[in-house]
Amino acid sequence: RFAEPGRVPFSPASPNAALTAQVEALINTQRHAEAQPLAVRLVQLEPQRATGWTFLGAALRGLGQNLPALRPLARAIELDGGDALARHELGLALSAAGRYGEAEASLLAAHQIEPGNANVLHSLGLLAMDTHRIAEAETRLREALKLAPKAAGLHNSLGALFERIGRLAEANACFRAALQIAPDFPNAVNNLAMNLLRIGEFDEAEQLFRRLLDDRPDFLVAHSNLLLALSYSARHSVQDGLTQARRYGELVAARAPRPFTAWAAQRSSGKLRVGVVSGDIEEHPVGFFLEGLLSQLDPRRLELLAYPTQSSADELTARLRPHFAEWHPLVGLNDEAAARLIHSDGVDVLIDLSGHTAHNRLPVFAFKPAPVQVTWLGYFATTGVAAIDYLLADAVSVPPEHQDHFTEKIWYLPDTRLCFTPPRDAPDVTPLPALANGFVTFGSFQHLAKLNDDVLALWGQVMAALPRSRLRVQSKRLVDAGVRELLLKRLQRANIAPERVTLHGPVLRREFQAAHAEVDLVLDSFPFPGGTTTCEALWMGVPTLTLAGDRLISRQGAS
Repeated sequence: RFAEPGRVPFSPASPNAALTAQVEALINTQRHAEAQPLAVRLVQLEPQRATGWTFLGAALRGLGQNLPALRPLARAIELDGGDALARHELGLALSAAGRYGEAEASLLAAHQIEPGNANVLHSLGLLAMDTHRIAEAETRLREALKLAPKAAGLHNSLGALFERIGRLAEANACFRAALQIAPDFPNAVNNLAMNLLRIGEFDEAEQLFRRLLDDRPDFLVAHSNLLLALSYSARHSVQDGLTQARRYGELVAARAPRPFTAWAAQRSSGKLRVGVVSGDIEEHPVGFFLEGLLSQLDPRRLELLAYPTQSSADELTARLRPHFAEWHPLVGLNDEAAARLIHSDGVDVLIDLSGHTAHNRLPVFAFKPAPVQVTWLGYFATTGVAAIDYLLADAVSVPPEHQDHFTEKIWYLPDTRLCFTPPRDAPDVTPLPALANGFVTFGSFQHLAKLNDDVLALWGQVMAALPRSRLRVQSKRLVDAGVRELLLKRLQRANIAPERVTLHGPVLRREFQAAHAEVDLVLDSFPFPGGTTTCEALWMGVPTLTLAGDRLISRQGAS
């Protein structure tokens, strides 16, 4: 709500006080499309008053037009340097555009004007979190909570911070606190559901996602998260996922009522222009897989354009960036503006690398900014977006009789849809540990969300057949003591005694690879098997025992 950044005080003596109150009310109820033309009218009537300019900037920001919002907000500050709200709104717009340094300066100026404004402290905390200053983020959010202990958004943000650093029990407590204050707060419901999914609490997570979508059927992020959740469950048929994906596709199509039907390809270079849309052009499985592929493409034939969907960057980003002729972040652009940018770039083929995972921009594809659109690599089912023409797969992961699982046409690759990049400094493969130990050590390096009760039950049978065997489980979520305790209890229910299990938290990639020296055989999960983890294990000389299921994701291990 507009009330979270703060409200603009207006002068009742103004001849336009009624219009001012009307615009403010519209923004406070998130009716930004209605507020924008009225804010323009207010600016025309009172061009020398900051209020109208601030409202116009706030309305544009609410519509996702963060870059266009900068000019009216800067004008408001020119007119009234003491307008804390204008500085706060400017900071939020700059932050959404990935211009974090300028955003922080504007937010600090707002904080200096109103040091007791909890909303400004909240925004400073979120900015610190976005720029990986975790301790500072926690301090800012806790300061804000002292000022506004009943602010559901603050509890939600603190929970998001705790989730990011692996303090999952504290994160859940924060999300539930937010929902105690505001039971229908959509972001808190979504965050709690995602957190429950991460630790394997599938049933409650799915119930929360469905409840949220009953109340907010247009909440696209929740649709994507529900589709992701369905991938972890064997209870749902392929048709269930396809139906949900089609529903998502209908929603994004309705938001793009006038898709492009003509494309002016830029042919001066004679090269095919290929755009890549991804939030994972960094140290992420997608980034690691992409690195090996990009080095093999012929720059004399292809011109690559990157459209990153988030601002973060690291060493892998620096290695990948030279492979792209152009680099156009979509950060700060709404879906229509992003589509117009891609269309104006004359892209011939546009590739989505996210599907229904974090930082996706699937709604942009509904505008059909390129004549050929493809999805690949980062997801493992249909997107449901009718404007996406093809999905890249192989005949093992998608046998011909499974092509009707997708709204996209399957374009078959000759071997596998995956493209693992050889690690730069992986340790040497070691001798089989069972030779020295005298017993078999099974391993799992999966996200805990993949370890459902059916998986653990089957592992229990395997270990019962080999009474001296051991189990080694490594996952980044195991940094949390409460999560470790929960997993041990679930393993006990599957007849796997705690003394036969060792649990390990997150480590750096080389240490992760070295840990395979302690494992004889990886036991895969189902229906959501390993992808990157299976490739890492094979590279380190450790075989994976997998099951081939009835859909793309559950056949990934076989592929």
